[in-house]
Amino acid sequence: MDSENKILDFKNQQFYVGIDVHKKNWSVTIRSGGITLKTYSSNASPKELSKYMHEKYPGGSYNSVYESGFSGYWAHRELEELGFKNIVVSPNEVPTNGKEKIFKTDSIDSRKLARELENGSIKGIYIPSPIHQELRSLVRLRYQIMKSNVRLKNQIKGYLNFYGHKIPENYETKHWSGVFIKHLRSLSFKYCMGKEQLEIYLSDLTEKRKLLSRTIKKIKAYCQEYGFLEDIQLIMKVPGIGFITAVTLYSELIDISRFSKLEKLASYVGLSPAVISSGEKENTLGLKMQHNKYLRSLLVEAAWIAVRKDPALTASFNEYLKRMSKQEAIVRIAKKLLNRIRTVWKEKTEYVCSVVK
Repeated sequence: MDSENKILDFKNQQFYVGIDVHKKNWSVTIRSGGITLKTYSSNASPKELSKYMHEKYPGGSYNSVYESGFSGYWAHRELEELGFKNIVVSPNEVPTNGKEKIFKTDSIDSRKLARELENGSIKGIYIPSPIHQELRSLVRLRYQIMKSNVRLKNQIKGYLNFYGHKIPENYETKHWSGVFIKHLRSLSFKYCMGKEQLEIYLSDLTEKRKLLSRTIKKIKAYCQEYGFLEDIQLIMKVPGIGFITAVTLYSELIDISRFSKLEKLASYVGLSPAVISSGEKENTLGLKMQHNKYLRSLLVEAAWIAVRKDPALTASFNEYLKRMSKQEAIVRIAKKLLNRIRTVWKEKTEYVCSVVK
């Protein structure tokens, strides 16, 4: 066997490896010359895969792909270091035939990935550098803590309503003040158990608010330390864009120049409508379900502020209202706002109000 390996030389031959990644095991499919050579299960190890390919197909060029998800990009980086030309793809972008939709197994998924990689029908997503990936994770943590706070507030409201405690209308605000928390602590129950549950809720809320504040402070500190602030502060010059929106935009997009056109950026964010085209007919279905959940809602919120501050956007908003609802109009304003952010960020120029674009 050793003598055979010494003779084998796959120089200038392309191999396509589809990997269905899981925590402990990978399902791997290897293709070359339009045929499937092997599908097998291996440990979740780029080094083990590299060793196998070099033993079985020495001298070949190795192309690999796996779907984005829980596993992140560590495997991508290791595979690249080992000489593979690896890409990471979005699961929604992989062509799937009828049989593959019905029968879904790890081996079927890996064969599908290898096939489409060889066909050239899939493109890899943008891979952030390790430092930008860690910034993105920290900014997303802020979002998760914030959403957890909202859920807890709703739990408290539901609990109080259950026991007949009505929250005064003037306290129905997005951010609960210290005075309001003090008011909640003063509420009485017939027995101490009801009061104890409310106290546990409020203690949890207090800790979460401290954690949120700490996370935001750390984000600001790291942006200063690692030189991200220049672009973030430039984005903040745009009306309606505060630090949280700016740093979220920066951490999610990272390199604005990778979007060659506004439509590509708007589609990524989720501000382009889904369209069905048949012959000469074209139907607009509204915003796509698939979108970046960290950006779209933030930009729509920012648009409501910007439309009051920039006369050009005010004029555009009023024109839109002549033929559509406020919600439809503000989405279009959000797209215009995104275009302004793109221009400011890409050209490194400050925002100018009252400019029609």
